[in-house]
Amino acid sequence: MLKFIPVNTPQHISLCERLAFDIWQEHYVPIIGPKQVRYMLENFQSAEAIGRQIIEEQYAYFLIKLDDIYIGYFSLRTDSGDNSLFLSKIYLLEGQRGRGLGRQTFDYIQQLAADASCKRIHLTVNKNNKETIAFYEACGFENTGSVVQDIGEGFVMDDFAMVKEL
Repeated sequence: MLKFIPVNTPQHISLCERLAFDIWQEHYVPIIGPKQVRYMLENFQSAEAIGRQIIEEQYAYFLIKLDDIYIGYFSLRTDSGDNSLFLSKIYLLEGQRGRGLGRQTFDYIQQLAADASCKRIHLTVNKNNKETIAFYEACGFENTGSVVQDIGEGFVMDDFAMVKEL
């Protein structure tokens, strides 16, 4: 059974950090290279960065647990100003992809958005992350254009912005 556990303890944050390390090493190195992966893990997916996002930036993190095993996590933030939910992260371990678990997770995220009276969900995804783009399109997202963001140290996030109206 799939469960979604709110991240609210240092142990949960450490689990997210370990999952991020494993997932990013296998999934993102071929897309953005080992140097950018290392930089992004240190600056955006470390326990310290996750804790700061939760406390200072009002992100909610959730661990994804299948039976007794943690298989991934996601992060989101609602914006009451435009009644939207920003899906910042949704990651599953490689062996868990393609089993319908991402779709079940997204269904839960949609319910969270509905509960918060959000009118849309938006996200960004790397332009070369073809399988993930296809997943979002299958979930009803539309590509709304290119977004290039400087993240420091000479690295950029070269993404597509995607939106799903609810």
